[in-house]
Amino acid sequence: MAADRTAAHPGDSLTIVIVEMSSAAASAQSGSQRDTRLAGSIGAGGRVEESGNLGLQGEYEGRGQLNRSGRLVGQIGATVQAVLPNGDLRIAGSQTLQIDGERTSIRLTARVRRADISGDNTVLSSRLADAEIVYDGDGSLSRSGSPALLNRIMSFLGLS
Repeated sequence: MAADRTAAHPGDSLTIVIVEMSSAAASAQSGSQRDTRLAGSIGAGGRVEESGNLGLQGEYEGRGQLNRSGRLVGQIGATVQAVLPNGDLRIAGSQTLQIDGERTSIRLTARVRRADISGDNTVLSSRLADAEIVYDGDGSLSRSGSPALLNRIMSFLGLS
């Protein structure tokens, strides 16, 4: 049956089911303390006696924390670009969606084993090798999540 045909040759298409979740956390803490003291006295024949003290002290404490998580779920059509010498398929696909001025795009390149293509001609993203999945957006909503130019300049200069 034609419906049971799975991708095998350049130009054939298949569906990639993208289910990707990631999370990362990092924290850092550092501190230092320095205390320097200098003391001295001077005398001249018992009549003049002077003394002085100088103290310098410095302290630094810093800490930071970063938590990030992401989730991407969707489906994208891909096309076989080449059959590799070991029989794996080099695939690529892209999809662009524009709604109310917001443009989102998904681009994918990967290598897939024929054994990982299911009977309905789909592959889970977790079964892809050398995968590069890029999800990007552009529009007023996407720009509202980015710092303004002045904030980026201030941050670059270490002033914010």
